[in-house]
Amino acid sequence: MHVLKLLRDNGPLSQVELGDRLALPRARLLPELEDLRASGLVQDGGRAPSRGGRPSTLIGLAPDIRYGAVHVGATSLDIEITDGYLEPVARISDEVDVKAGPSVVLSQIGLLFGKLRSGQSFDRLSAMGVGVPGPVSVGEGIPVSPPNMPGWDRFPLRATLGMEYGCPTTVDTDVNVMCAGEGHRGIARDVKDFLFVKVGTGVGCGIRLDGRTYRGVKGCAGDIGHIQVSSRGPECACGKTGCLEAAFSGAALARDAEAAAESGASPFLAARLAASGTVTAKDVGRGAIQRDPVCLRLVREGGARLGEVLATIVSFINPAMIVVGGGLAGLGNQLLAEIRVVIYQRSLPLATGDLPIVLSELGPRAGVTGAALLASEQLSWQFPPVSQPR
Repeated sequence: MHVLKLLRDNGPLSQVELGDRLALPRARLLPELEDLRASGLVQDGGRAPSRGGRPSTLIGLAPDIRYGAVHVGATSLDIEITDGYLEPVARISDEVDVKAGPSVVLSQIGLLFGKLRSGQSFDRLSAMGVGVPGPVSVGEGIPVSPPNMPGWDRFPLRATLGMEYGCPTTVDTDVNVMCAGEGHRGIARDVKDFLFVKVGTGVGCGIRLDGRTYRGVKGCAGDIGHIQVSSRGPECACGKTGCLEAAFSGAALARDAEAAAESGASPFLAARLAASGTVTAKDVGRGAIQRDPVCLRLVREGGARLGEVLATIVSFINPAMIVVGGGLAGLGNQLLAEIRVVIYQRSLPLATGDLPIVLSELGPRAGVTGAALLASEQLSWQFPPVSQPR
């Protein structure tokens, strides 16, 4: 166990408590603490409450530790600055078009960081975590053939950001980052084995097993958006036909809603189209709340499609919880109801007898929370875990 992780998750601890939790004698722990003090990462915080015997020194994280958390969505960009305990110091959000390419998006990230720096929320970053909406080779820190991110294939994102901001940087898929955030501070914080399903412009699944993100050999585990659900379905952005993402996602729902509006099948959506010139997945959600038949059907059909895929995964992995997040989580209980019905019908009773299927507790903050966690893990990796010599 890392000293930095212990302090991050528990707050300041005495030297005695650190030694007990790490199972280290004082003579082994003190040099490690001196190295961390010299690096400016920890500091003494006075005397700890007495437990009898010689008073122990309280150790805490340095107050000037700053993590940069970046969550890049298909249409949104969220940045948060946190302290060493992952408490937010400042945050900023903006619209973005990830299809504009890395040059445009990185320029936008730079502008937002510039605003945060001018607001004195940080002087320098200790580490940075980044989530992007596409497959990532985590070891290399590069997106690999991302269907919804033209121009990003094999772009050296980690190296570029690390050089720009002078700090260690980690890059992962947005759903893995959201999954990590929900597992650390969200509704799944006490759950070691769960699925985080992101339904937004695209669809993905973060897999948490024994408290760790499972990425697979190449980092593309959980890419459920490109599981085929229909041999005759619409063409997907990946070039294949009938993918789940092409049948049900934010983009697919907007496409189907526009068709229903133009055909006059849904007076509600037709009115939205006439008023704003476009219809979105949010409009479908509003229409479903107002009991528009077409909107209700689109939500039900989409939830059933997603439930079919998740039912297979539930039978295979047997998770303790499923958390649904992303932009379409705003469809709320109407979407959850359809997902639950299909999963409970199609998966084994042993797997579903005590399986909560719930909405993300962190909502839109799941991504930046997970990105900050990744940044803190990256900083911890710079200092190997202390252990007793053999």
